[in-house]
Amino acid sequence: QVQLVESGGGLVQPGGSLRLSCAASGMISRFWLYAMNWYRQAAGEQRELVATISSGGSTNYADSVKGRFTISRDNAKNMLYLQMNSLKPEDTAVYYCNFPYGLGNYWGQGTQVTVSS
Repeated sequence: QVQLVESGGGLVQPGGSLRLSCAASGMISRFWLYAMNWYRQAAGEQRELVATISSGGSTNYADSVKGRFTISRDNAKNMLYLQMNSLKPEDTAVYYCNFPYGLGNYWGQGTQVTVSS
């Protein structure tokens, strides 16, 4: 089994920053070989892909967050991060860490990000 635990969400003013973390644990072998993703889901909306980081460190972002968000990973610690800058009210959502690993597709419990003045 694989467990993912997100942290770092909270309430922030527009223009502010937050850093989300995702800790992966459990029966994981060669964590560095697998891509990882951040998704988000706003109230009443479908879950959407925000950012992806490949095993080699290549990154891709949704157009709505390009230039503001940065995804990164620490393979030695089995950690995934999302640095979010210049936050906007439309970034308000529950953010989920996603780890497609082996035959499974694992999700964290989510962390709430609220951008409001």
